[in-house]
Amino acid sequence: MKSFFFSALLFFGCLHLSAQTQFLKPEGIAPGVGYTHVVVTGPGKLVFIAGQVARDKQGNLVGKGDLKAQTVQVFENLKAALASAGASFNDVVKINWYIKDFKQENLGALRDVRGMYVNKDNPPASTLIGVVALAQDDYLIEVEAVASLPDKPAKKKK
Repeated sequence: MKSFFFSALLFFGCLHLSAQTQFLKPEGIAPGVGYTHVVVTGPGKLVFIAGQVARDKQGNLVGKGDLKAQTVQVFENLKAALASAGASFNDVVKINWYIKDFKQENLGALRDVRGMYVNKDNPPASTLIGVVALAQDDYLIEVEAVASLPDKPAKKKK
């Protein structure tokens, strides 16, 4: 009887722990502006989104030569990719940005677009990397993301 009680307590206690995500602000590191330095997550399901570029549903380039327009399209693509996995930007824990010929003066536009999508209270960990080139010459930006979804208890068969 004690073992049954202990097992039940452990099982129901673990349900509460599923998919706990913590957004940490470690001492000794300057606060991130629009991102979190450390995100801890588990147990649950991780969703990895491949690098998204500024192509619409039909595969046409959006915003040739316009970094802000391409960034909006990239985030719309990320939104659709997340939705296909049952996730949203609230579930994103990590973003990697690859910006062709990055210039500091473009940072404001990138942050503006990011702010329209990500969770502002708990922004994901983020890395921005300036690159010489992307897969095609007209691409100015590529962004990949990782999201964390809670474990869902298995449904009982009827």
